[in-house]
Amino acid sequence: MRYFIALIFLLLPHVGTADDWEDRRLFNDGAEGTPLRVISSTDTVLFAPFIEEFVARNPQISVEYLVSGTADIYERVRATPDAFDVVISSAMDLQLKLANDGFALPLDGMPVPVWAQWHDSLFAFTSEPATIVVNRAAFEGQTIPQTRQGLIEALRERPEVFRGKVGTYDVRQSGLGYLFATQDARASETYWRLMEVMGGLGVRLYCCSGDMIRDLADGKILVAYNVLGSYAAARTEGEGALEIILPSDFQTTMMRTVMVSKATQKPEVAEAFVRYLINGTAQSPERSPLPVLSASADSEQEAIGLNPALLTYLDVLKRRKFISAWENAVIQ
Repeated sequence: MRYFIALIFLLLPHVGTADDWEDRRLFNDGAEGTPLRVISSTDTVLFAPFIEEFVARNPQISVEYLVSGTADIYERVRATPDAFDVVISSAMDLQLKLANDGFALPLDGMPVPVWAQWHDSLFAFTSEPATIVVNRAAFEGQTIPQTRQGLIEALRERPEVFRGKVGTYDVRQSGLGYLFATQDARASETYWRLMEVMGGLGVRLYCCSGDMIRDLADGKILVAYNVLGSYAAARTEGEGALEIILPSDFQTTMMRTVMVSKATQKPEVAEAFVRYLINGTAQSPERSPLPVLSASADSEQEAIGLNPALLTYLDVLKRRKFISAWENAVIQ
């Protein structure tokens, strides 16, 4: 790759203030000493069971869980790597960039498939698809689309229903949204046609899956595109009005990854936490609120690869070109 990403900060949102977190929670605050600091893009409600189990097993340890957006996590870790012990994100490309640039502490003997780790520094521990979630009421008497082309046709046929009622990521702000968008675009030209149709309908743009699902459940939008499967399942459980669609044309499946900051002051505790996520109760399908990583060959084929190809669209010029094409399609 000719260009690496030294100027990526100019293309991503600025780092927030020290207290500018989407959520912040201290687990087991009665423990002595400073807490293990975990920065993550996963909502606390979904990740809390993991941490609660970990501190129950290790009552001498406390954990400070800090939630932020994927792009913001990338910037914060690059700017102040010693401020965090464990880094968790669904933006595989940004995580791989951090690990590749030496921000991750190598760990030996992690029990993950070779395709689900990078140079013993970055490790996948969950895997889940991007989904389309719809309000069934908007499709009463109509066939609910099961492919991107089907969604395009449904939106075109009834623009009066869907105008201002479709949501997706703002790929300029969301690291995960940008990852999904670039992978979709690589897989099929249908992605660009869909973006143009959404743009013509005044698509609403979001930073994250949680906000999209919230507006969908509240009726502010009728279709959410590329929502994380776990967020959709958590919110739609018992919600008969909402339906989750795994597009049958092709699926974009990301792996949530974790690494230990090379600048951590708690390397042993941080490693123990990562090992727990990879090999502990967190990997029990019956108990995990997130889809566990399967070591099967099918899982390897379905997931976005944890390999240097992920860095392609982080190249400054390629990113600028992609964002420009996306804006031309969506911002109408």
